[in-house]
Amino acid sequence: MAEGSSFEAVTAAEAGSGRAAMGAAARDLEAVYDIPVQVSAVLGRATMQVSQLLKLGRGAVVELDRKLGEAVDIYVNNRLVARGEVVMVEDNRLGVTMTEIVKSDRQG
Repeated sequence: MAEGSSFEAVTAAEAGSGRAAMGAAARDLEAVYDIPVQVSAVLGRATMQVSQLLKLGRGAVVELDRKLGEAVDIYVNNRLVARGEVVMVEDNRLGVTMTEIVKSDRQG
């Protein structure tokens, strides 16, 4: 142990009560586990006039504001929560892997 360091002794009862409090918090959180949420991954955005939109047909290309390889935005219930990368999953389906959690500016 480094000289000058001091640690408070924690009794077994105190350690147990800390685990009990964490267990109670986990049980409280279980109440929200079955609530459905909408998860969206946005590859990019584009702005266009309605007249341009109406001219689009099969095979039309809409240029997005992101470059190839840039992170996609991940929203939960229309709220930005993370950024990630597009990945291929089984049966030629696309998925998104989270690479960064976005901290919320909203407090409370």
